[in-house]
Amino acid sequence: MIIRRYKLEDTVSIMELFYNTVHGINIRDYSQEQVNAWAPKSMNYQEWKDKLIQKISYVADDNGKIVGFGELEEDGHIDCFYCHKDFQGKGIGTKLLETIQSKAESLGIKRLFVEASITAKPFFEAKGFKVVKCQEVERRGIKFKNYAMEKVF
Repeated sequence: MIIRRYKLEDTVSIMELFYNTVHGINIRDYSQEQVNAWAPKSMNYQEWKDKLIQKISYVADDNGKIVGFGELEEDGHIDCFYCHKDFQGKGIGTKLLETIQSKAESLGIKRLFVEASITAKPFFEAKGFKVVKCQEVERRGIKFKNYAMEKVF
């Protein structure tokens, strides 16, 4: 498994990974209504492609299969950060986060921050992130609980 920069041809696989992970993993901590709003069946390819291109996006590639992805913004914000539902607990998230932090450091960024789901909070805590606040956000008219977290280095 390697961590590499996003390529255009990864877009559909990333969208599928996102949908399947939210519906297969995050459903443990969120209702069906919430995961449907978070990751709807119909997603816009162009929006995903544009978002992935605009950010510093990485994928975890396991012999051609995308098993994780993460997006870093130039201010240190980690936007999307997901590991494939069938590859949880195998160190993929750790390697993705190490790559993102290394890139941030090379850009002179001293603080990473993320809005972590209930599901992802323990992972980020284990990697040195601290909860700044618990918050309620809204997606497609549905409210969710998540955590604003940060790591200063």
